[in-house]
Amino acid sequence: MHVVAECGALLDVEHLQVRFGNAVPVVDDVNFSINPGERVALVGESGSGKSVTALACLRLLDTRLVKVSGRIRFAGEDLLAIQESQMRRRRGRDIGMIFQEPMNALNPLKSIGSQIAEGIQLHFGLNAADSWSQAVDWLVRTGLTEPVRQAHAFPHMLSGGQRQRAMIAMVLACQPRLLIADEPTTALDVSLQVQILNLLMQLQHKSDMAILFISHNLNLVRCFAERVCVMQRGRLVEKGYVEDVFHNPKASYTRALISSMPQRFVSEQSYLRWEERGAPRLEVKNVSVRFQQNGRWWKRKKKNFFWAVRDVSFKVFSGETLGIVGESGSGKTTLGLALLQLITASGSVSVNGHEWSSLSRRALRPLRRHFQVVFQDPFASLSPRMCVEDIIGEGVVIHHPHLDAKARRERIVAALCEVGLDDDVLWRYPHEFSGGQRQRIAIARALVVEPDLILLDEPTSALDATVQRQVLELLWQLQRRRGISYLFVSHDLAVVRSVAHRVMVMRHGEVVEEGETEMLFTSPKHPYTRELLRASLNIDLGQHCRYENSVSK
Repeated sequence: MHVVAECGALLDVEHLQVRFGNAVPVVDDVNFSINPGERVALVGESGSGKSVTALACLRLLDTRLVKVSGRIRFAGEDLLAIQESQMRRRRGRDIGMIFQEPMNALNPLKSIGSQIAEGIQLHFGLNAADSWSQAVDWLVRTGLTEPVRQAHAFPHMLSGGQRQRAMIAMVLACQPRLLIADEPTTALDVSLQVQILNLLMQLQHKSDMAILFISHNLNLVRCFAERVCVMQRGRLVEKGYVEDVFHNPKASYTRALISSMPQRFVSEQSYLRWEERGAPRLEVKNVSVRFQQNGRWWKRKKKNFFWAVRDVSFKVFSGETLGIVGESGSGKTTLGLALLQLITASGSVSVNGHEWSSLSRRALRPLRRHFQVVFQDPFASLSPRMCVEDIIGEGVVIHHPHLDAKARRERIVAALCEVGLDDDVLWRYPHEFSGGQRQRIAIARALVVEPDLILLDEPTSALDATVQRQVLELLWQLQRRRGISYLFVSHDLAVVRSVAHRVMVMRHGEVVEEGETEMLFTSPKHPYTRELLRASLNIDLGQHCRYENSVSK
């Protein structure tokens, strides 16, 4: 499928093919173009080749292992034909990329501010003070509430959404002519999605920056992009203007993507039975978490503390899903880590009647089978040195030592099948998978030990619409069969509404509202809850776009 690029295209990709070794091409005969100041979306399921296409455009694939053919022309220059030293000058200043996994893209040994300032100094030649000042200013523009403090912070000290915003600031500070945004709003709550997308459009109109927007969120694509390219199994199956594709999709795969929206799995009638199920499976009383803030060396004698979670209490019963929502940095993930006893916290946490907060690490270890977790960033939580079989089988070895090798393998394969993966992935490593596939591996790792309670921290944020629906339905079926309880942490209110029996809203480390799902969504009491719901509705309807997509048609 080849369409001749329009005259004056900034990026023109022709017959692109990417092959890992001698295997079947993961990107095959891909053709598309992007004009200056244009927003083009690349959509498709996990593993369809979207991110590989983006990496090929920046020549970030290892040429010793990967064969790339075709032409990638930027402003008339074939990027596949120039020297690496020339390509290095193109990266950042001419072509910038927001990566899908910020924890993997950010340097763990440097502060956030120094990483942003480094690019500004390199490309614009500013001195250290001016580049630092601009770095802080970009953190403000991307929505970080305490930019000066967070500029001095290291990546591991920020939440997933805060890291994502910091990486967006680092890329935008270099003011590239072409921005490749690979799931740039995946870890952000709906209000910040609005803010980031509006910021991107403002910069685009000021500098005529072109944007290649890679996303599985079709609502965002519909209201942000002007043209859309749909990928399936490494090939482009459809492309055209957004409204044409969404209103009259020609490919059956495109129609399936558009129709794959979250549906409500739980019923309101089933909720009436929760209080009749005896003792709670999880009981949390007055849990608080605080972190010490380190200032400059001459101020370190005075200790300042930041309260990430303050005085949180709730209960979760057998077979119940409690949704936890709130903006990035509200304390959702920190609360989950405190419940799992992975960080120091005050208060009481009881699982199946056992007081976890008073147990030693040794005494707690055999009980961890009952309370598992699926982390937000699967690349960071999966060991790069272990194959899939070892990653999933590790928990089986620890918690089910009576199983022999054959029985252990059967359980691992069954867990993979439950999340939609085949047994041919057993000997592959995490870096060989897409973000969505890694998330499914993480879910299989949690399920394989048959837990009673699972903390799901943004479990579907890296998944496309079709796989997201499959995973949500899988989690719901597992809950019905096994009576598993879920703590479902997410910024996607549509997803939370589809799976949660109750919802708890957090802001600045505190619970501001809690209630039954439908009642909270239809009659929110707290102003912050109403603000979140309003932002979510605006994204669904496309009302947040300040500029009409037809401007540059």
